[in-house]
Amino acid sequence: MKRVFLGIICFLLTVPIWSQTPEEMKAWQDNMTPGAPHKFLASMDGNWDATVKMWMDPSQPANISKAYTVNEMIMNGLYQRSTHKGEMMGTPFLGESIIGYDNAKKKFVSSWIDNMGSGIMYMEGDYDPDKKILTLEGSMIDPATGKDTWIREVLTYNNNDSHTFEMFVLKDGKQIKNMEIVYTRSK
Repeated sequence: MKRVFLGIICFLLTVPIWSQTPEEMKAWQDNMTPGAPHKFLASMDGNWDATVKMWMDPSQPANISKAYTVNEMIMNGLYQRSTHKGEMMGTPFLGESIIGYDNAKKKFVSSWIDNMGSGIMYMEGDYDPDKKILTLEGSMIDPATGKDTWIREVLTYNNNDSHTFEMFVLKDGKQIKNMEIVYTRSK
C-alpha cells in the first residue's frame, strides 16, 4: 500500500511538468493550423494528366511517356498526398509523395517513394509567390555508388489547370535537367 501511495504522490508531483503555458499552447495551435502555403498546395488538388520527358543522357533525345496523378490534401489540410501512375522506359511506374508546409521551419517539406527503388527522397524548400515557383532541394542515395545524390525540383504554377515540374541532378559536377512533367487538369 505504501508503494501505491508513493507512486500516486510522484505522479501528482510530475503533472505540472506536463502542463503548458498559454504561449506554448498557442505555438502548438499555430503549428497545426493550415495557412496560405497549404492553400497553394490545395489549389493543385484533383486529377491530372501528365506528359513526362526523361533524359538519362542529356545529349540524347528525351524518353516521353504519359502518366496520371491524383493530388489530395490530407491531415486536416496540412499535407498533400500525390499518387502517380504511368510508364517509365517501358516499365509500369508507381510513385507517391507527401508534401506540406512546416509552419515551425517556415519551409516546404517533401518525401518521395516509387517502385523504381527502395529509398526515400527527402526535400525542403521555398515558394516564390511573385513567380509562382516552388523550389525544393534534397538528396537520395544513388544505388550505383551508394552515395547521396543532390536533387533540385522546380514546380511552376502556370494556372488553375496547368503546372510544370522539372527535376535537376548533379552529373560530373554539373546540374542537368533529367525530367520535365507538364500537368494538365483532367476533364
